[in-house]
Amino acid sequence: MAYLRDLEARQSDAKSSGAPHLGNFLRAAWEDSANDHAHFLVHRNAHGLIMLNRYPYSNGHMLVALAEARPTLQDYSAQQRAHLWELVDFAVELVERALHTQGVNVGINQGRAAGAGLPEHLHVHVVPRWSGDTNFMATIGEVRVVPDSLERSWQALRAALRA
Repeated sequence: MAYLRDLEARQSDAKSSGAPHLGNFLRAAWEDSANDHAHFLVHRNAHGLIMLNRYPYSNGHMLVALAEARPTLQDYSAQQRAHLWELVDFAVELVERALHTQGVNVGINQGRAAGAGLPEHLHVHVVPRWSGDTNFMATIGEVRVVPDSLERSWQALRAALRA
């Protein structure tokens, strides 16, 4: 929540000062195909991408998005939504294969009030889960404990992709 509040404040400051918009990191990753590793982009196809979340809820937390930025699911055509869900299906399969999850959460935060950090570009969260993966740190300390690095998660997912 602190990240989301800070993002909102920075966007508001940028707007009032005339500074450039903070940007769409999903679109930036899509356009910068030569640097997939730097963006932790795991997979791309003609329609969209799968990338690791830099602010994960758990190891291997991925974001799935279409290349074209639209704010709501309903703003995409039925065919585009089908392409999105094909990518989501693939992301779930990939994370289960690479990280040997015991469960997976799949969800969309549509709109800032729903928790979207990038409300202008709808994306789907694919969150790997294991029994006991939450503990007192999240409840008492308001701290998330993610025991593995983005780099290691990216390597595991890319290896599973090649397999």
